[in-house]
Amino acid sequence: MDMRSNNHQQQQQQVLDGSDIVELVENEKVFDKFVEQKFQQLDQDEDGKLSVTELQPAVADIGAALGLPAQGTSPDSDHIYSEVLNEFTHGSEEKVSKTEFKEVLSDILLGMAAGLKRDPIVILRMDGEDLSEFIHSPGYEAEIVSIYFSALSGCEEASLRDCIVKALHSLSVDHGMPPSNDPWVMSNIVEPIVDSCLDGENKREESVSQERFLEAFKRVVERVTQRLNEQPVIVAHSENTFDGSGIRRLLSNKFEFDKALNVALEIIPKDRHGKVSKEYLRAVLDTVAPSATLPPLGAVSQMDDMITEALKMVNGDDGKMVKEEEFKKTMAEILGSIMLQLEGKPISVSSNSVVHEPLTSATFLPPPPAEADEPSN
Repeated sequence: MDMRSNNHQQQQQQVLDGSDIVELVENEKVFDKFVEQKFQQLDQDEDGKLSVTELQPAVADIGAALGLPAQGTSPDSDHIYSEVLNEFTHGSEEKVSKTEFKEVLSDILLGMAAGLKRDPIVILRMDGEDLSEFIHSPGYEAEIVSIYFSALSGCEEASLRDCIVKALHSLSVDHGMPPSNDPWVMSNIVEPIVDSCLDGENKREESVSQERFLEAFKRVVERVTQRLNEQPVIVAHSENTFDGSGIRRLLSNKFEFDKALNVALEIIPKDRHGKVSKEYLRAVLDTVAPSATLPPLGAVSQMDDMITEALKMVNGDDGKMVKEEEFKKTMAEILGSIMLQLEGKPISVSSNSVVHEPLTSATFLPPPPAEADEPSN
């Protein structure tokens, strides 16, 4: 893309690196005001304390800020929501005071800030201009022809509609296209526009020629451009590279490593001799993962495969009962194995998700500094 396109991309993006969150929490006067506002919003019965029910909106907001799907849609994410609630309540049904609320909220926000500093999120405003430039660029037709022959090699048996939808999946945010694999984008942009551009007979058309495909595809993409121009879409883009450096830092600091393992082992069942089953190695590894700069289990398939191989090396699934010190030694071996594999072959992951709420909405991410700390008259 040319210089004008690069300037436009810079104008249409915002980088979330956690600095605003740290600035908020470290400014005691501003943070007290922030906590007071959130506490009053949650304290429905105005008794000066928050019940488990009153805390639920806060938990939902924090989950959304972490990028989790809505509660009730995934067992894995529901587990994280429960853990967030437990941070406030410590597993009891007792109400939470404003002081306790402030302390936990501070810890959670600083944890978010640390994550964003390590893996910043870029907020992109997709308004159709970059997609329009791509359509009218000299390389457009060659790239779409390549998509036609590679990704759509089976189009002779598929309908024109299916071919176009599949091709749209090959366009990325770099082209100016919101992620087509996002359910909201598919149901609100891709499917309505494809259906409006093709009549009933054309939708079912098979044995699609290259010329016919290129003509129909360009018409669809031009309509997508128009739709984005009228109603821009906000996309959160992140890129993470797991290279083993986080594991190396953790293993080189015995105090931090023991601390992370001890916290994880607190909730793991033990027999009357204090022994632990090796079947809990995965659970402990998942708890330690943030300290080792690793993704949660199930989040990255390549990483899951690597972990499975590391567990096989130590017979991690044999269910054998071992002393706590041996369990810790085995965990260090697993992490060491994963570290060496990542150092030799790092895993890079990028993700794009549509932000459905305005960036200034009332969530537990702080507003921009200018809004958070208004000058007094």
